[in-house]
Amino acid sequence: MSGFQLNAVPVLSRTSLDRAEHLRSDEQALKEGWAQAKLLRMNKRGQVRIDNGTVVLEAALTIAPERAPEAVFLGVDGETHLWAVRDDTIEGTLADLRAYGSTLELDDFGTGLLSTAIALLNWHDKAAFSAVDGSPTTSANGGWSRISEAGHEDFPRTDPAVICLIHDGGDRVLLARQHTWPQGLFSLLAGFVEAGESLERCVEREIKEEVGVDVREIRYLGSQPWPFPRSLMLGFAAVADPDQPLAFHDGEIAEAHWFTRGEVRDALAAGAWGSPTGATGGEAKLLLPGSISIARTIVESWAAEG
Repeated sequence: MSGFQLNAVPVLSRTSLDRAEHLRSDEQALKEGWAQAKLLRMNKRGQVRIDNGTVVLEAALTIAPERAPEAVFLGVDGETHLWAVRDDTIEGTLADLRAYGSTLELDDFGTGLLSTAIALLNWHDKAAFSAVDGSPTTSANGGWSRISEAGHEDFPRTDPAVICLIHDGGDRVLLARQHTWPQGLFSLLAGFVEAGESLERCVEREIKEEVGVDVREIRYLGSQPWPFPRSLMLGFAAVADPDQPLAFHDGEIAEAHWFTRGEVRDALAAGAWGSPTGATGGEAKLLLPGSISIARTIVESWAAEG
C-alpha cells in the first residue's frame, strides 16, 4: 500500500481559467477589450466582495474609463477580458480564498481566477523596484512583467516548496503541528527548496530538520499553486521508520505523532478545520487541513487505500 497515488486533482490545480497569454503583449487588444471587461477588486488581505457565496466581478468601466496602470490581466471568459486590481476601499460581504468551502463557493473557474489574482498582485506589491539595478519599475504585458527605468524586465516570482506525507509503508502516517496552530490541528511536513537543491534532497533535509527522521522511497504525487504569497507546492510521499525517535531540531514543530489509518479516516469524516460542519477545536484528537490545501488531497488519497 506504499504506492498510493492522488485520487483527485488538488482544488487549486483544477482551474478552467483561459489565461489568453497571446493577449498580454497586445496593447491595442487590451485597450479595446476594457470597454466590456470585468474587474475583480481585491484588498491587501486577499479578500474580495462576494454575493451569495460567489465572487463579484464588476464592469471595468464603472471603476475607470481606461485601464488602471496597476491592473493585471487574468485572462478571458469567452470574449470578455478579466482583470484584477488592488483596492482597499471595497466594502460589503468579503471573503478570501481560504474561506473556500465555508462562506465562499467557487467552481474551477473561480478558484483559478482568485489564485491567479492573489499571486500576481502579491508579486506586484513587492516588485516596485528592480532587484537587478534598483531603479523603479512599471507594469508591462498586462501585469505579467515589470520593466525598470534601466530597461531590465522582471517576471512574477514563484517559490517552489515541497510537502510530504510520511508513512511506515503500512497503516501509520506521521503528522505534525506547528507552534502557531490550534491544538489538535496536524498536517504534513513542508519546506522551501533551497538554492542548488533537488526536490528529493529538499524532502530529505526538511523532514530531518523538522522531526529528525530519515526517509526513503521518495515519490512525487502532484502539485498545486499556493499563492500565500506566491508558492508552488510539490507533493511527495516517503517511507520512514516509526521506531526512529522524533527530534524537533529547527524549532518550527511543536509536536508530531504517528496516527493510524483509522484515526485519519475518523478525522476526515469529522470535516476540515474551520468548516461550518466540521471540527472546531474542542477535545478532538486530530484535526486536518482545509480542502484547498494539497495536504488534504494527499491525506485523503492515503487514507482511501486499503
